[in-house]
This record gives sequence, structure tokens and C-alpha cells, in this order.
Amino acid sequence: MTTRKLSFAVAVLGCAFALASCGNTIRGMGKDTANAVDATQQAGQDVENAAN
Repeated sequence: MTTRKLSFAVAVLGCAFALASCGNTIRGMGKDTANAVDATQQAGQDVENAAN
């Protein structure tokens, strides 16, 4: 394998690992956002129930 091909292979592997990490981060952000929405809705219901 030439140095150029080896460098290309390493760069491709690095990009693949970086993209895999981004996928996990985005999935986690989606779960966090959903949890925040649920908590906000529950807090609104709690306030409404306390007012009645």
C-alpha cells in the first residue's frame, strides 16, 4: 500500500467514526428535547390542577 492510499484509508475511517458520533449525539438530543416537552406539559397540568 502506498503512503497516499494509506492516508486516504485513515481519513475515511476518521470520517466514519466522526459521523457515527454525531448520530449518537443527535439521537440523544432528540430524547432530551422530548423529555423537556413532556416535563413542561406535566408542569402546566400541575399548575392547572392546583388552581382548581
